Amino acid sequence: MKPIAIVTDIEGTTSSIRFVKDILFVYAEQFLPDFVRKHKEERDVARQLRAMSESTGIPLRNTEALIAQLQEWMRQDKKVTELKALQGMVWEQGYQRGEYQAHLYPDVPEKLREWQEQGINLYVYSSGSEKAQRLFFRYTTHGDLRLLFAGYFDTTIGAKQEVESYQHIADWIALPPKDILFLSDIEAELDAAAEIGIQTIRVVRPQEGDADVDSKHRLVHSFAEITFD
Repeated sequence: MKPIAIVTDIEGTTSSIRFVKDILFVYAEQFLPDFVRKHKEERDVARQLRAMSESTGIPLRNTEALIAQLQEWMRQDKKVTELKALQGMVWEQGYQRGEYQAHLYPDVPEKLREWQEQGINLYVYSSGSEKAQRLFFRYTTHGDLRLLFAGYFDTTIGAKQEVESYQHIADWIALPPKDILFLSDIEAELDAAAEIGIQTIRVVRPQEGDADVDSKHRLVHSFAEITFD
């Protein structure tokens, strides 16, 4: 069934996991500590540090302990909202300096434009912050694609493997779940979305070494294979 809205994951779905792991994460590991030290008094950074202090019990005045916790979360690849928000701020400087561009699989931009022309509303749902998502699609290897999307969702709406998160998204989009399609490379995320009746497709990129997998969901290897009856 043709959906009215499509929600897509980023890492491993529209874009290479290697770009995120080997470029963005490494850049954040290198520059986030000094970024926090330099900008800790600024509103957006201070808000994240305050929330982090409240959730961890680390005193707000202990900047180095907060930085150490952020570094530990990065090593563990934790999907912590405050970490993701601060990473997004650091990545912005890298994009603006032209130090990298966001990778997209070549089948993605064409299909996104095709769906938008068909009147399908497009959204992003990623563990990266909303700010990081907008930066990602602004500075891609295929140009600025931000205007293709009607909205962006991050972990402030809920964790990606929790059923309630997808209900929140459906409520925000104001559509019945059956009219929404979710694209992801992660089985557990698709399971959570399907639990409330959202249509699902698992995108398995051979480039990521996952060509042969078992799934309860429809499988495709590129956006070009996605068609609607």
